[in-house]
Amino acid sequence: MTHSQRSDFNSYSPHQDLVEQLDLLIRARYPLLYIVAAEEEPVEAVLRQVAVQAQPARKLLLWDIVCGWEDSGSDKGSLMGALSRIGKADVEEVAIFVLRDLHPFLNSSISEKSAPIVRALKNLARELKRNRKTIVLLSHTLALPPELVQEITVIDFPLPTAQEIDYLISQGIAPENLKISGLSKEQLVKACLGLSRTKIQRILAKAIAAKEQVNETDIVHVLEEKKQAIRQTEILEFFTTQDSLKSVGGLENLKLWVRMRQGVFTEEARRFGIPNPKGVLLVGIQGTGKSLSAKTIAHEWRLPLLRLDSGRLFGGIVGESENRTRQMIQLAEAIAPCVLWIDEIDKAFGNITSGADGDSGTSRRVFGSLITWMQEKTAPVFIVATANNVQILPAELLRKGRFDEIFFLNLPTEPEREEIFKVHLQRLRPNRLREFDLSLLARQTKNFSGAEIEQVVIDGMHRAFGQGKPGQRQDFTTEDIIMAIEETVPLAAIAHHQIEALKRWAAEAGARTASKDVQLTEELKRYTLQ
Repeated sequence: MTHSQRSDFNSYSPHQDLVEQLDLLIRARYPLLYIVAAEEEPVEAVLRQVAVQAQPARKLLLWDIVCGWEDSGSDKGSLMGALSRIGKADVEEVAIFVLRDLHPFLNSSISEKSAPIVRALKNLARELKRNRKTIVLLSHTLALPPELVQEITVIDFPLPTAQEIDYLISQGIAPENLKISGLSKEQLVKACLGLSRTKIQRILAKAIAAKEQVNETDIVHVLEEKKQAIRQTEILEFFTTQDSLKSVGGLENLKLWVRMRQGVFTEEARRFGIPNPKGVLLVGIQGTGKSLSAKTIAHEWRLPLLRLDSGRLFGGIVGESENRTRQMIQLAEAIAPCVLWIDEIDKAFGNITSGADGDSGTSRRVFGSLITWMQEKTAPVFIVATANNVQILPAELLRKGRFDEIFFLNLPTEPEREEIFKVHLQRLRPNRLREFDLSLLARQTKNFSGAEIEQVVIDGMHRAFGQGKPGQRQDFTTEDIIMAIEETVPLAAIAHHQIEALKRWAAEAGARTASKDVQLTEELKRYTLQ
């Protein structure tokens, strides 16, 4: 990479809309702006562009606690000193003061240290409204004290778009070293979505250092880097799944629904006028295939799968939960199109409308941010939410517009149980499938869930293996599985009332059955008429 290419790579700023937005806010004399960004350099490049383009030009001054003011090195280690300089600046001076990493000082959990800082910022906000100076707080995370909510305007600096990534790749690598084009380059660009500019630059530099070129093999390296980046957030988990719809026994109505929407995120679908689908809610007792269905949807549509453990959204520090929610949304939209799997959403947001969450309203605020985004999002993020105890979920989550469809996953019917046995035995003993009496196994597992069927197959294998001698072990048979079935008490025997309650809820909520189960359909109709 030549010096001029490296300069282009670092200075490229495609955020003209953001430049215009910041310029407007500064001209309107907004005193305090808070920019949340994963990396500083691109933001500072935008601010320099705003300062230069202004009429008259504005002075840009940057401060951090280690280096002090960029122009003089003064006020190192003294935030109050830095704020004092801003307050004493010439009234006629036209300037943008950038303060890096103030979030530790604005955390209300350390009120003795933060109180003077918050008070000083409030005083400055009052003064700056009358002149042409602006303070910009720049940090990777949002820490917003209640006292400053009315004074500060928050702006999220986005991760790079596909267009920007394409530019970074093309301009950051010499043409003779860029051995990727067409569809392969498009896949590389999509793989980079969700990564910061710094990490993209690092991956490209590593490829050049290793083999003096960037080619198709680097797509795998990018995906691995993305997994690491997502894992470091401690909020989302990047899933790589090989489970297709063939891995799911039964659930034919759900499978058909998924297949009919296979191309919904393509450019062809956009030109046809089809809006981005919002998502589905999968409801049922444990072990009926909700999690597996989430994985297969992503695989069938060839989209990245992000798993959100909704419990991870909640942090112990004031404001941390709301910040994690914002971070999750930003990351999901940066990686889009993707599937966002919200696992067991009822555990995080059950009973919040009754006030039983006991966390001073944090759950309600996080939930409010989440459902607003679900309703208003324009990015192609398809949400697959799963729930066991759906009755405790807030009604706002279930109303039309949050999800495209709600599916009820009942215990498998006899034909579905036979298909589930076939799926597992085909995977474990593909050459011996005909030796198993699938019809008998299906009849013997009435009220078993899909997960319980998988377990009795595994238990049957353990039984056969344990009875043999080393070197003389016999493979397991239908009889081994039958004995495992006889020793298993299905969850349905214990959770009969829960299943009946779910059926009644599904009827009242108008949920669709995921299976082609005529008997269940008629049963739900009777519930509706009662």
